[in-house]
Amino acid sequence: MDITRTTVPGTGTVHHCVTRGGQRFGVLVDDADRRRLLIYDPADLDVPLQCITMEHDEADQVAEILHSRPIPDRLAALERRFAEIAGEAL
Repeated sequence: MDITRTTVPGTGTVHHCVTRGGQRFGVLVDDADRRRLLIYDPADLDVPLQCITMEHDEADQVAEILHSRPIPDRLAALERRFAEIAGEAL
């Protein structure tokens, strides 16, 4: 995925994303730290076709879904690795 970052004065930062398949969307992190998912019409990439505003907890829930492995699985793997390293240090 190609991701570019643009600062929009007085608004926040937009992360423009282009998938390998050429689909485009954006994530606007505004000055109040809210996240807005921007869906673009392929014919007009300047103006979002749809804007979905998410609060912090909602953005976290979507991020969890998008992770390739859930946080509890990643945490368990880190704990196992830490135990292995700690055992090797003894």
